[in-house]
Amino acid sequence: MKGLKKQRRIQVILVAVVALIASTALIGYAMRDGINFFRSPSQVIAEPPGPTEVFRIGGLVEEGSITRGQGEQISFRVTDGGAVVPVTFTGVLPDLFEENQGMVGTGRYVNGVFQASEILAKHDETYMPKEVIDALKEQGVYQEADS
Repeated sequence: MKGLKKQRRIQVILVAVVALIASTALIGYAMRDGINFFRSPSQVIAEPPGPTEVFRIGGLVEEGSITRGQGEQISFRVTDGGAVVPVTFTGVLPDLFEENQGMVGTGRYVNGVFQASEILAKHDETYMPKEVIDALKEQGVYQEADS
């Protein structure tokens, strides 16, 4: 009788371990497209990501760089003070998107151009995404806004 209980306990533990491994693998598989790493323009230029890698880029929209193409096609350059990356986007930009303002874009870096699938702009005159502030502080460009 004792041997049967011990064998049953080992079987339950093995099933639990297999279920834990399977659930961890499924969660990892489901999240693989949902995780986007943030990079500043300097990081993108220093170590260009592959054309299939989706990531976020953030910085300031360079003054005088916004050009509108056919339809909803927009091109501009984003900078962190150390490097400049050209960006293309097809779609409607947020109302608060403008030159010399913070932005974060999600997309791919293909042939030296960041092809954005989503663009986020600043919330108000003092807001800037934390990742953008950190990247600008690294470059020595960021200055605190006066309250």
